[in-house]
Amino acid sequence: QVQLVESGGGSVQAGGSLRLSCAASTGPFKPVHVGWFRQAPGKEREGVATIYTGDGHTYYATSVKGRFTLSQDRAKGTVYLQMNSLKPEDTAMYYCAAGCRNRVWGRELPCAEYDDWGQGTQVTVSP
Repeated sequence: QVQLVESGGGSVQAGGSLRLSCAASTGPFKPVHVGWFRQAPGKEREGVATIYTGDGHTYYATSVKGRFTLSQDRAKGTVYLQMNSLKPEDTAMYYCAAGCRNRVWGRELPCAEYDDWGQGTQVTVSP
């Protein structure tokens, strides 16, 4: 089991940027899928983006494509989510997850379920 710690959340105005981090307690990631999700009050959890740490391949939900960018520092076991051009509708608790247990095909994001989850970091975007 991997403990994941998210950081980097905060409050920004619309159009601003934030960079979220997801750090693994075990150090460098093995080749696994690491996903970012978000959940706003009263709404279902939504997949945002995924990176496969083996080769760095990334996947994005349509709602964030062109604005959010995933990257990784494999040696540090950290995945980053750079969020630009933020909108009020991006306001949510953001979670990272690692270790895909349910690989799916033909969808925007490649994994439906993960083994390990972080505690989340809040992102608030004001108009």
